[in-house]
Amino acid sequence: MNNRNERELLVETGRELLEKNIVARTWGNTSCRVDDEHCLITPSGLDYMQTTEEDIVLLDLKSGEWEGRRKPSGERGVHIAAYRQFPGVNFVIHTHQNYATAIGLTGMDSLQITEEEKRQLGGLGAAAYGLPGMKKLTDAVDHVLQQGIQTVLMVHHGVLVCGRDKVQAMERVQLLEKICERNICAGYLQSSKQTSAGAHKSGVAAKALEGFLQKEYRYAEVFRSPAVDVCLRQKKAVRAQVDDMAQMIGGKIPVAKDLSNAEHMMKKYNAVLVPDCGAVIRAETEDDLHAMKLLVDKACLCAAHTRASGKEKKLSAVDVALMHFVYLNKYSKQKEQEA
Repeated sequence: MNNRNERELLVETGRELLEKNIVARTWGNTSCRVDDEHCLITPSGLDYMQTTEEDIVLLDLKSGEWEGRRKPSGERGVHIAAYRQFPGVNFVIHTHQNYATAIGLTGMDSLQITEEEKRQLGGLGAAAYGLPGMKKLTDAVDHVLQQGIQTVLMVHHGVLVCGRDKVQAMERVQLLEKICERNICAGYLQSSKQTSAGAHKSGVAAKALEGFLQKEYRYAEVFRSPAVDVCLRQKKAVRAQVDDMAQMIGGKIPVAKDLSNAEHMMKKYNAVLVPDCGAVIRAETEDDLHAMKLLVDKACLCAAHTRASGKEKKLSAVDVALMHFVYLNKYSKQKEQEA
């Protein structure tokens, strides 16, 4: 099957999701129905900006077998489940969008959402946790889909959104993020007001640390954001609550005592919170650095929200170690080969 129009649509959608910061790096995936027995899906572990029409994979909805020069997304199971459950669904997007991921950690019991918004989303539900690409996760999502729900929060992971076409699926992705943003706990999105002396102190500290980083690492950065500022004030290590942090960063983002301590910790950790300075990150490539910045901000957002809700949900140490190992030994090397 050629299906050039559908292949082109998936390539464009992936880049659009990346540009809107709805996904980072190679995380997330998209698919579209071809006919009653097949769909096309994005490949596993390939940067959206490098993905071409020839990289898109044809997937059999009955057998799960695939055709193409690349392996299909590891989350193909949830896409297959969506097409099997809903004959009218022709486009599926799996995202790691920030606000919806954070809300997924605390549940929907107190979610403020109107009936009209639920209707526009095609229903909204939450699926229990399972490791990425595993049958447990597919079964959990399928359980929610069987209830007639087309937008699913995947706890510790992200979101699955179904639509009759790409337009409706993207509209649902963006509507969900708007709903979840207004439901984020506390007013921490309002950056704390610094005194001129405090701002000066922070700037001096950041400049001193950046000087060290530039000598030691090729790609490194110090940055601030509202969510990072909250975690800096709390002076508590940010623990992995979401799969993508576990994969690329590991089990925690520690807090340094001072600049000297931060320099020492950066040799062990690729992300550190430094009081009176910001979040410090390092990476092997410029692309990795951009992804790291997005993930640290997202991890801090999730930490701030769950702490304010009193519902922190750390991933198990075993799951974190497994995902980090697989990422370092499979996906990061795969990306290096594509570069």
